[in-house]
Amino acid sequence: MAYVVTEACIDIQDRSCMEECPVDCIYPGERMMYIHPDECVDCGKCMPACPSEAIHWEHKMPAAQLEFVEANALFVRERGFAGGGEDADPADGDHPLVAQRKPR
Repeated sequence: MAYVVTEACIDIQDRSCMEECPVDCIYPGERMMYIHPDECVDCGKCMPACPSEAIHWEHKMPAAQLEFVEANALFVRERGFAGGGEDADPADGDHPLVAQRKPR
């Protein structure tokens, strides 16, 4: 995985990141976006596009956000997401890490 969506995306889902992603590896959950680690090519275009600064490079993650690395990977793999997030319907629900957070 190269880039990771973190807590700042919860209940925001601006989707600017999806528009910038050249490989379409960002998928919508119910309350947050998720980057597919097997599809991300480490281009970094999503990071500056995110107005809430929710996307971080995996190797420079803030310590308080490290649990989102696994959450992104597990969520997209368990849901079977593949082949492009732009056309994907938002998933019902989110990873438990996100679901347990109070709405903004």
